[in-house]
Amino acid sequence: MDGGRGVLRSLKGAIWSLAAARPAYAGFPGELDRDAFHSARPPIPKKRRRFERQSRLERLVTFARRPGVGAGLAIALLAGTGLYGSVKGGEYDVFIAEQGALQDVTARILGFGINGVTFVGARELNEEELLTASGITTRDSLLFLDVAAVRARLKEMPLVRDVSVRKLYPGRLAIDVQERAPFALWQMNGQIQIISADGMAIDQLTDDRFARLPFVVGEDANLRVPEFLKIVEGAGELRDQIRAGVLVSGRRWNLKLNSGLEIKLPEQSPETVFARFAKMAREMRILEKDLISVDLRLPDRIVARLTADAAATRAESLRKPRAKGGQT
Repeated sequence: MDGGRGVLRSLKGAIWSLAAARPAYAGFPGELDRDAFHSARPPIPKKRRRFERQSRLERLVTFARRPGVGAGLAIALLAGTGLYGSVKGGEYDVFIAEQGALQDVTARILGFGINGVTFVGARELNEEELLTASGITTRDSLLFLDVAAVRARLKEMPLVRDVSVRKLYPGRLAIDVQERAPFALWQMNGQIQIISADGMAIDQLTDDRFARLPFVVGEDANLRVPEFLKIVEGAGELRDQIRAGVLVSGRRWNLKLNSGLEIKLPEQSPETVFARFAKMAREMRILEKDLISVDLRLPDRIVARLTADAAATRAESLRKPRAKGGQT
């Protein structure tokens, strides 16, 4: 109320009254419908996208006008043109063949070339053989060297059982080689192979560094090397004169001596029979005779075969008549 007892209108009510009294706009009779107003608004022209495209182009032009950018683009263009010409002309291929890939050249310039390779564990294989098989050259770099590929190439060598390759930055390579142990030599169909203890063929015999190994000949002889070694072990002084063991029909052994003499052994207990013969040969100087072969297969006798010259001499001596008193 005011002083004359009049009732004051609420300020809040007056505000809502003003809000309720909506003005009429041209083209819209009566009260303004907000939804109708929004739906009746004309579409905004699609100029923003054009403006954005122009802005990107303008930014690119502005960037290109910066100091040094134009010169850099020109140099890049010239370098690309030169590289393209080199590729087309073959100079690039020659460069790659002589210097290696661009990444390797860059790594070597930065100090990551391969300055040394150390091989550990190799006994029969020498460093030159291993380096050649590894495929590592002076064109490679330690940074980009594929150690898995190097390992795979080395494992292709028959004598290599396993290998590990380690990079020692900045410029060294360590290769640990585990070799298969050569156990014996095996000849089959005219070819001599190096075999392991289980009879597995490791490699062809190409030089005389494995000549000291036991030598067996014949089908499946590679699987029966322990039998041959057992015979050799009981030979005593005759052991060093045994050149090879020949497996006959998969049943028994013949021994070839360095002198060319062939000793035929029985199928049963060959090591015992040969040990007895070795003792007899030492005492009776049998190996000093002109013999071609000695057959020990019969249990109660030894059958010896003379050389042609010795046989002819013996036959001639038997044909001469003997006089009384033992004189001819």
